[in-house]
Amino acid sequence: MMIEEHAEHMLQLAYFYTKDHYSAEDIVQEVFIKFMNAQYDERGNLRAFLSRMTINQSKDYIKSWAYKKIQLKEKWTVERVKKRKDGLLVENEKTLIGEAILELPLLYREPIILYYFQELSIHEIAILLHTSENTIKTRLKRAREKLKSLLKDEVWEVLEHE
Repeated sequence: MMIEEHAEHMLQLAYFYTKDHYSAEDIVQEVFIKFMNAQYDERGNLRAFLSRMTINQSKDYIKSWAYKKIQLKEKWTVERVKKRKDGLLVENEKTLIGEAILELPLLYREPIILYYFQELSIHEIAILLHTSENTIKTRLKRAREKLKSLLKDEVWEVLEHE
């Protein structure tokens, strides 16, 4: 019951950190295993507790050598594919907006994901990320500005190739 109720939310959260579906699944699985051994206060918000655990596990993964090695390999592969002139670079999983969000630095990606995708309030995000509400508001504003410029560039690039 608990797994079915929270797994999708946690998977989305982990995916936006790792940018990899398989790694996100592994993170969610590890979080549930750790949760079974964790000291959880029944009076607290379970969704927030699991979100915090997922964020922490995702950040630990991003700092790991395994993640850095995968990023290097993917960057090399994407650059090779981009050099091809036939335009076969198709990413069926991501939308234009999703790609732009994934290009944001983690500092700005976090509040955007939590606010728009997880539908948390600014107050809840501040608690979850252990920062002030004003800091979250500032990060959201800057993230929107960066997204606006990224999306403008993406749209022009797509239009130029048609």
